[in-house]
Amino acid sequence: MARLPMQDEYLGTAIDFAAPVGEPALLAPDSVQWRIYKNPIALGIGGIAAVLLEFAEPRIRSGVWDHSTYKADPIGRSRRTGLVAMLACYGPESSAKAVIGQVNRMHGKVKGETPGGTRYRALDPVLLDWVAATASYGFLMAYDRFVHPLSDADKDRFMADGDAIGREFGARHTPPTVAAFMAMMDALEPGFEPHPIIFEFLDIIQSGRAAPGVPRFLHRAIARASVSLLPAHIRQRLDLGSRFDLTRFDRTALRFAGRLADRHVDRAAPHCKASVRLGLPYDFLFKSRAEQLRLLAGLSIAA
Repeated sequence: MARLPMQDEYLGTAIDFAAPVGEPALLAPDSVQWRIYKNPIALGIGGIAAVLLEFAEPRIRSGVWDHSTYKADPIGRSRRTGLVAMLACYGPESSAKAVIGQVNRMHGKVKGETPGGTRYRALDPVLLDWVAATASYGFLMAYDRFVHPLSDADKDRFMADGDAIGREFGARHTPPTVAAFMAMMDALEPGFEPHPIIFEFLDIIQSGRAAPGVPRFLHRAIARASVSLLPAHIRQRLDLGSRFDLTRFDRTALRFAGRLADRHVDRAAPHCKASVRLGLPYDFLFKSRAEQLRLLAGLSIAA
């Protein structure tokens, strides 16, 4: 059983990804999300890219920095955020909705004013939409670039299916395609600005504090890879210059790590437990696409 102490001061909640037997997740096991979320390299790179895009927006940056434990415990806060993401993808639907409800209630208390004098509240629909969209974009593009290339159809399917999770968090308009995400970003870009917090966050990632056992060069590569997912004009607006350029060695090392991670089977991992919960083999996500379809068809017949 995996114990999930939720974001910041959220109540600790015992979550068993393997039970109740038969209870579906928010997304089906043949979704692109199930394929992508099992990969820690994609989640790591994509999650950092999402934070960079969120911190570009002054209201979100102030809300996170002033109303969470991010300043005191950025690594712990990031890990708890990752656990919530795993629950939203693989957890039993009832548990996912219960915990996300706790998250939303906590966010309901967050409001304030940016240093520039703009008032904000965490439950502002525009901000909720952007946070949901950045997470989808980050995870998707990280997997595509550093694990396995995805078709345009799979990319758009991923974005569209993300609506099921985004709406639980209060998002009202999640972009259904990559092109729609880019349009959303273009609309928000005039408000983006560079800030020392963005560089402090990247320094923390590059320091290796997130995973002391991993070579420091890999942490630096992950930070640069995350920056590389941002469009060039966004990098320029945020002053993320050449020192964050991804090297050929970085790219090679991360692709090797990403593909290796994509083949690593751990029976205790949430995606393996979730597969068993739904009556599928624990290694369902590591089988060929044809075999996955055969297994899913068998479940439908049995039902």
